[in-house]
Amino acid sequence: MIITPTINFTGNCEDAIHLYERAFNTKVDFVLRYSDADAKDWNIPLTDKEKNFVYHAEMKIAGQRFFFADIINFEVVKGNSQFLTVTFGTKEEVEKSSKLLMDGGKILVPFRRTTYSSCAGNLIDKYGIRWGLMTEQTEK
Repeated sequence: MIITPTINFTGNCEDAIHLYERAFNTKVDFVLRYSDADAKDWNIPLTDKEKNFVYHAEMKIAGQRFFFADIINFEVVKGNSQFLTVTFGTKEEVEKSSKLLMDGGKILVPFRRTTYSSCAGNLIDKYGIRWGLMTEQTEK
């Protein structure tokens, strides 16, 4: 059994993927557009714009596999009750990633030293995804 976090967008998935590549020093492994997929997978007509949306993409962040997609047939509600936490090796890595993700986003918990981390905090990026960024150790 494998659990894979899946993040949905409404037309800006490709932009988000490029941000996450920079923020987490990684590369997207696979991108499939609606135009390249079997139209039998959905039962609604697509506009030319929607045909270029991301149907399915995969990327590893800190060794964890993630799925990404643009959702067409229902609303994506931005929320903050659940979020993804990425643990880095150093405070400098947290600061670099958070700076990229904060552009157009909103800080929820300011980045700072805590009892359990040399640097921890969380934010909602401009796509409405909530991220926790931290180090595990207190000395770095």
